[in-house]
Amino acid sequence: MAGTLYIVPTPIGNLGDMTLRAKETLENVDFIAAEDTRVGGKLLMLLGIKKPLVAYHEHTSKSATESIIERIQSGESCALITDAGTPAVSDPGERLVHACAQSGIPVCSLPGACAAIVAISASGLPSRRFCFEGFLPEGKSERRERIGELTREKRSFILYISPHDIEKYLEELANAFKNRNCVLCKELTKIHERYFRGTVEALSEQFKTLSPSEKKGEYVMVIEGMPDEEAFWAEMSIEQHVEHYISLGLSKMDACKAVSRDRGVGKGEIYKIING
Repeated sequence: MAGTLYIVPTPIGNLGDMTLRAKETLENVDFIAAEDTRVGGKLLMLLGIKKPLVAYHEHTSKSATESIIERIQSGESCALITDAGTPAVSDPGERLVHACAQSGIPVCSLPGACAAIVAISASGLPSRRFCFEGFLPEGKSERRERIGELTREKRSFILYISPHDIEKYLEELANAFKNRNCVLCKELTKIHERYFRGTVEALSEQFKTLSPSEKKGEYVMVIEGMPDEEAFWAEMSIEQHVEHYISLGLSKMDACKAVSRDRGVGKGEIYKIING
């Protein structure tokens, strides 16, 4: 194990999902890099393991990364863990893995818990080919642009949604995807695990009727890709898309509104592009 970085998945809710190999690895490495040392410390306590912990999160400095690299290069072994699930997937641990790979340090990834895989496997949506989007951008304009890009995605895709964003994001997604089928997974592997199935629009409306306590939880959402009948504009520029609707008899303003609905992009952004 000397001089190796181990990527160790941790349970996303149910401690029983900790694999024997993952536990054995944590027992045998020299130290552990954790997204949150408090969360990591609690897990180690439950597993009966005592190991030195160092913090590795989104605010970790370059010098701290270099310090971990130096320790591994000197012959120590390190396990990378996140608060829940597989490290380096929508997780700041990605930077440490990249740094190790660039430095020629062996990286060993263990299989284990991953919310995205749990969600897609239970979704009932096409899963032969799918894509993982993770968290949407926090900025409204950037988020709209990203959602607009996803309306043209033909594969089922997976989103992570924070509890405080869920209602707002569902409304924005409903505006873009409307009658697309989806599954909203709440509190995966935990006691209050629940699956909401239906169209994006229907789920957005259903969610508004839930009590605040019913809305609490961590969410993973799977949305079906663009059906073939929606694909007519996929290769069009926005200008061509607008001209298409104008050729069908719509006014320029109504054509812009139609393009806005198709792409999930604000009307103002469409007007701006069309008018230069």
